[in-house]
Amino acid sequence: MTTPKKDHKWGMVVDLDKCTGCQACVIACQSENNLPINDEEMYIERRAHEWIRIERYWEVPKEYDKNPEDAPFDELKARFIPILCHHCDNAPCEPVCPVYATYHNDQGLNVQVYNRCVGTRYCANNCPYSVRFFNYWKPEWPESLRNQLNPDVTVRFRGIMEKCTFCVHRIRRAQRTIEDRGGQDISDENLADSNLSPACVTACPTEALVFGDLKDGGSKVSKLKNDDRHYRLLEQLGTEPSLYYLKKIDSHAEAKGANGHG
Repeated sequence: MTTPKKDHKWGMVVDLDKCTGCQACVIACQSENNLPINDEEMYIERRAHEWIRIERYWEVPKEYDKNPEDAPFDELKARFIPILCHHCDNAPCEPVCPVYATYHNDQGLNVQVYNRCVGTRYCANNCPYSVRFFNYWKPEWPESLRNQLNPDVTVRFRGIMEKCTFCVHRIRRAQRTIEDRGGQDISDENLADSNLSPACVTACPTEALVFGDLKDGGSKVSKLKNDDRHYRLLEQLGTEPSLYYLKKIDSHAEAKGANGHG
């Protein structure tokens, strides 16, 4: 008798108290998903291609709210927050696509079908998190880097939209690995051996990013999303993101009445 497969809802929790802004996750995502190389000109034109980005905020004491430039440098604090596709349950990017290139699958992922996309960019205009990117040019890599391209991920061409996929190819590969071993589905017992986590989670040196099944009440990610520090970006919009953040812990800042991110 076989055990029926479970329904999943993949999600992520980012602990901002652990994030140092090192951008290891950005580099890992760039390499894992065959993203085009960003040069200085791309950043100047604000067309840098990043499925995950690290935003930096400066926190100042409350008394300098009106004139933050007057705050002493030794009282400023840098705050970092990784931004990627939130895989929203009520994603505003999905209903505006005229060719159904983006949709929500049965495992909580916001899927992007590249060979169906015609590049209208409606989805990017409707995304409140600005995490979708348009391929303006055909991607090119130096000869020395072509062998590093990931064979599990297609190379996208110009004229289409793309974004974070929670490394869906890793999820599919993990499922195949478990089935080859005689298992029926992904569970806590075989997560460690399945290499399920996205590249950004694997590369994070402080383990600030945690990925897993939000439907599994015993999973680490499910427990963290119910932490007292949890919140979701722009939750008031009703997008129902699958990405949760844990607020920064800073007793010194609280004592001094700091007013900043988180």
